[in-house]
Amino acid sequence: MSETLFDKIIRREIPADIVHEDEHVLGFRDINPQAPVHVLFIPKKPIATLNDLEHADMLLAGRLMKAAADFAKREGFDEAGYRVVMNTNRDGGQSVYHIHLHLLAGRQMTWPPG
Repeated sequence: MSETLFDKIIRREIPADIVHEDEHVLGFRDINPQAPVHVLFIPKKPIATLNDLEHADMLLAGRLMKAAADFAKREGFDEAGYRVVMNTNRDGGQSVYHIHLHLLAGRQMTWPPG
């Protein structure tokens, strides 16, 4: 896997508005937000796409979801609602090949998403 922008954010070579960090997950505000609240949660372990997850990564994938849910609760929009999205490969809308979960909140989400 080649190095990505997210690897540089993890190493603090590129600044980011970090809202969550633990041993396994980093959460930061998206620089091109698609909702009033748009946060990316990424594993510190580089994994290119959802297709590249291995059985041993199941706990790590769960940690991404839990970090997002904890952030929503801490920020007080857990009851109003939010959306989490993972894009996979080009047709799925993935632009950075390091898995990441988008948390979108602060407005009514529509369906289908587009």
